[in-house]
Amino acid sequence: MIYKSQKKTQFVVSELLIKSDKQKVNTVIGVPKEIQDTEKRVPITPEGVSLLVSAGYRVLFQAGAGVSINYSDSYYADSGAEIVETAKEVFQADIILKIMPPTIEEVEIMRPRTTVYSFLYLHNLSRNLLDNMMEKRINALAYELIYDDTGVSPFVTSISEIEGACSITLAAELLSNAHGGKGILLGGVPGISPTEIVIIGAGVAGTMAARAAIAMGASVKVFDNDILKLRNIRHELGSPVFTSTLQPNVLRNVFRSADVVIGALQYINKIHFYRVSLDLIREMKEGAIIIDLRMEQGGCFETTMEACLPGHPSVFEQYGVLHFCEMSLSSRVARTASIALSNIFVSMFNAMGDSGGTDHFARFDRGFAAGFYIYSGKMVNSYVAGHFNLPVSDIGLYLQGY
Repeated sequence: MIYKSQKKTQFVVSELLIKSDKQKVNTVIGVPKEIQDTEKRVPITPEGVSLLVSAGYRVLFQAGAGVSINYSDSYYADSGAEIVETAKEVFQADIILKIMPPTIEEVEIMRPRTTVYSFLYLHNLSRNLLDNMMEKRINALAYELIYDDTGVSPFVTSISEIEGACSITLAAELLSNAHGGKGILLGGVPGISPTEIVIIGAGVAGTMAARAAIAMGASVKVFDNDILKLRNIRHELGSPVFTSTLQPNVLRNVFRSADVVIGALQYINKIHFYRVSLDLIREMKEGAIIIDLRMEQGGCFETTMEACLPGHPSVFEQYGVLHFCEMSLSSRVARTASIALSNIFVSMFNAMGDSGGTDHFARFDRGFAAGFYIYSGKMVNSYVAGHFNLPVSDIGLYLQGY
């Protein structure tokens, strides 16, 4: 009798454990359609939706949001997403996944205390928008501010890898006659001088750009004031790459002969800002190309800063130099970028579900907590607060056990 009783008890407990495990997450995730025509990326793919749904999440997906990456609504529905017609329905979710920061109109239809994820894009934020978010006690996170155990942002790293490699294929297009360029082959062939590529910034994007350019036979020169980054890029790519700190005289000499200059400096949470001056750009040869990979952070060049303003063309010519200033180069390869983002989200939300939700996860993961710039209606990030002259609080004051 004792044996049967033990067996029966174990069976019941086992069933309850399985049921509890499947229902451990009751969070609703909403994915709205981006309203900006230039933004093609989607934060989650159907494969990612399937994994989140199997983990217990409920996913609301606005109809047509996946068309830009060639995924139909039926594909998302088959993966477990609930397709809704309007943005208002999506914004009733507990968590909103976006690419661009929310607009004032989007904040108005959010429920109070909603958590919204997006890229930071400071030029798209405003004091009025931030005030509205704080009034509704919105929790707002920026992908660029989240960091992992190594101290780097997985989102920035993935997008930088994509944009660095993409910048070289774009440069090859812009140099060709087909796109109004000088008719130069990016790289080099026997008997002809190789194309000269100058890269400002030796981070992930700069390293990927340098690797792709060297592979095509170009002459590459990389500048940065971080000696460790220069040492790393030299170690990874070898002797073909020239490296230097941001010395004005050296920069002036290489700008005069450069065919392509790529801006890849990182400005998020940085104390010092370096931007290439007008004087250097005036000395570039006619028909040269500038590609700015940091438009979402304000631009790497004095000539590209105004391109952050609404209505300014993303491609223009100044001082005989063609400037390419699209807000996000990875939107040109939106499907690749979306898959990269989705992979990170699935891992992060699985960890969040295991820890008991957003608030609990933030208490024990400092890197995730650092992603908040607004928490429970309070400004908690000094970098964002400094741009809008807002008082800042320590997020630890609002997270028990932080």
